[in-house]
Amino acid sequence: MKKFKKLVAIEPVSLIPEAERELYQYAEEVILYPDIPGSEKEIIKRIDGADGVLVSYTSRIPGEVMKECPSIRYIGMCCSLYSEESANVDIAWARKQGIQVLGIRDYGDRGVVEYVLHQLIGLLHGFDRPMWKDEPVEITGLKVGIIGLGVSGRMIGEALQFMGAEVSYYSRSRKEDAEAAGISYQPLHTLLADSQVVFTCLNKNVLLLQEEEFKTLGDGKILFNTSIGPGFDSAALEKWVRREGNYFFCDTKAAAGEVSKDFFELSQVSCPGISAGRTKQAFVLLSQKVLDNIRTFLAG
Repeated sequence: MKKFKKLVAIEPVSLIPEAERELYQYAEEVILYPDIPGSEKEIIKRIDGADGVLVSYTSRIPGEVMKECPSIRYIGMCCSLYSEESANVDIAWARKQGIQVLGIRDYGDRGVVEYVLHQLIGLLHGFDRPMWKDEPVEITGLKVGIIGLGVSGRMIGEALQFMGAEVSYYSRSRKEDAEAAGISYQPLHTLLADSQVVFTCLNKNVLLLQEEEFKTLGDGKILFNTSIGPGFDSAALEKWVRREGNYFFCDTKAAAGEVSKDFFELSQVSCPGISAGRTKQAFVLLSQKVLDNIRTFLAG
């Protein structure tokens, strides 16, 4: 198997210690930076002749950076790669220059499902917060809508379906296997109007819910965003949240987008500020997938 001459992680990439040690099998020189670079100039300085580069979700590698680093042959994204358009690496530019970019996905979904169950049950029963209704409500019979039925959306839907919820979904493409399993398809506005709890599980930079969609969603509803970024127009979200009886949940502040300073202080907004998918098990799986990609590239 070939080796990199120099492999650089330009920032912390969340590999477990065993995986960091294994990197030395694949490169003559390995440099792992412990902090996030503050500029493109700093990124270029850190790459400094490396033919292999690792990056997490906290920095971007645009074409301008790659132009200044002609030694790069491989960029490993140690974070979710859903589409070229939403990636923090300019994959199209890299492809034209013969640079291979490989990313990972589906490594933190179980933690997200556990977060959803914890928060939803807490609200329905009033265990650690004011109760949603005048009396405790079970998940059984709850009308749930999933917007975006990828891996995490499907897992959330299946977990709530197991608990007795009536689950439907909206997606750009129909999912026949999900429908065969009892998760029914609905057009977006029908799903919003009919559902009591809605989950946006969308790719990064997909802002599907605008003011009109929030009007259709109506009041007395619960909205979870488990996407990496907002799946909606943030101003429209805030306007909706401030109406009576509406609740919004997200795990990190970035998932709400650009909102007012007091947004997260609202009693109807819950955000622990911790990524639900960043668990011990997720870091193990992330590390395995990053190393698999490196081996795939070097095997050529």
